[in-house]
Amino acid sequence: MLSGPSGVGKGTVVAEVRRRHPEVWVSVSATTRRPRPGEVDGVHYHFVSAAEFDRLIATDGLLEWAEYAGNRYGTPLAPVQAQLASGRPALLEIELQGARQVRARAPEAQLVFLAPPSWAELVSRLAGRGSEPAAVQERRLAIAQAELDSSGEFDVVVVNDDVARAADELVGLLTAPSPGPLPGTGAHE
Repeated sequence: MLSGPSGVGKGTVVAEVRRRHPEVWVSVSATTRRPRPGEVDGVHYHFVSAAEFDRLIATDGLLEWAEYAGNRYGTPLAPVQAQLASGRPALLEIELQGARQVRARAPEAQLVFLAPPSWAELVSRLAGRGSEPAAVQERRLAIAQAELDSSGEFDVVVVNDDVARAADELVGLLTAPSPGPLPGTGAHE
């Protein structure tokens, strides 16, 4: 499971993992958000209604979920269980709130924190995203600082100073021997 602050390059590193290591399965999150131009259902996200998302929560169909900017995002549990049962490496890209839920539900899961090479680099990446108002940038930086402060909750920290190197390091962690299954994959809590 991969998490880290906004702007650290989680999506870029995951895309590099997909490109360089097709043997690694990457989870596709469910969301109540509407698709953006170019996004494909089942590839970028599983776009679901609020009612369907409620059903997934009620039936324990999500490993984790969170609300962000008025939309909900979550990791469907069944595909993760199937991948882990098959022995194939599985990668989840999730936010801090979801990482904490995974830790509570599956303490044996390996949580990896993707960190920027420096605070200045993270500030530069967030500022370079576009024409956001200064107040929005300040809020993003405050959230990013809080997320960086949480890195001690993770098993491993990978520094994203080089995308290819970070992707390879992440895959090395994914393919190391696993301590055990997630809940519902055969071992009941």
